Amino acid sequence: MRIAQISPLAESVPPRLYGGTERIVSYLTEDLVRLGHEVTLFASGDSITAAKLVSCASIGLRLNPKVDDHVPYHMLMLDKVRASAAEFDILHFHIDQHHFPVFRQMAGRTVTTLHGRQDLPDLKRLYAGFNDMPLVSISHDQRKPIPDANFVANVYHGIPTALHKPNYAPHGGYLAFLGRIAPEKRPDRAIQIAQALGIRLKIAAKVDKADESYFCERISPLLNKPGVEFVGEVDEQGKTTFLGEAQAVLFPIDWPEPFGLVMIEAMACGTPVLAFGRGSVPEIIDPDVTGAVVDTLDEAIAAMPHVLRSIAERFGGASKNGFLRLAWPKTMSRSINP
Repeated sequence: MRIAQISPLAESVPPRLYGGTERIVSYLTEDLVRLGHEVTLFASGDSITAAKLVSCASIGLRLNPKVDDHVPYHMLMLDKVRASAAEFDILHFHIDQHHFPVFRQMAGRTVTTLHGRQDLPDLKRLYAGFNDMPLVSISHDQRKPIPDANFVANVYHGIPTALHKPNYAPHGGYLAFLGRIAPEKRPDRAIQIAQALGIRLKIAAKVDKADESYFCERISPLLNKPGVEFVGEVDEQGKTTFLGEAQAVLFPIDWPEPFGLVMIEAMACGTPVLAFGRGSVPEIIDPDVTGAVVDTLDEAIAAMPHVLRSIAERFGGASKNGFLRLAWPKTMSRSINP
């Protein structure tokens, strides 16, 4: 098949550092090429791919200090995609809903994977107006605010099986927080949990422009607390070490998380996840196997000793911190998002 993959331009494909959507686009694109499909990737020019690359920005926009507004670049990209649309059997969009008006006339040859939150009230009207655009969700919870939208499949994210190596003997002695510094990700909760338990915390995260005030006013003062270390962003290789050496990963979100790639990345490193039960979390975490799901800060603090306690006997010694090594999410989603 002739397939077009249309990626966001915020990061390269794959991202140099942080970047969830672009990372999934990369996994998918490379596997489709390996399967023998003719794939064209519309992305930033610094992307690395075995597919045909159509450059739509010189570098990932987030890392370009000359770029303030991403919209013009995405509009130019959509014009390139439109001009060559007849060359493709399938056009797979990963850019929210910005392409709907332009590609509605060929809706049957498109599919849109929704990577973001869908609980914003105005989106109901949008999906009602474009009820012929086929959509793919990345968790069942993501669909709840828009149950009447034109969903054709639910496909959980996956990662290549050889991407991360499990660490059977971690020596880091710390809890890990990986992701974005943002109000909905609640790094402040991670700090509170670690401080209450007297365990070191390492935070590997990016700070978007939109969240700089939150970081400076709410989080930066907390980084001076004993045992809290901010390491900034980590690349893919660094992520394996960062997650694998941790005793557990904290995922204390306060929003309807669409999927949460860090959870399965931690699992691939053999590290249990303590997560708040919002959004997709109950679909991904299998309690007592890959981690624990809680609803409050007090519950998180109370649950952590169990997460850390060794129950290796239960799994014949092939466990870390009492949790089964390399356990997949209970969704059993090993496939890459198609």
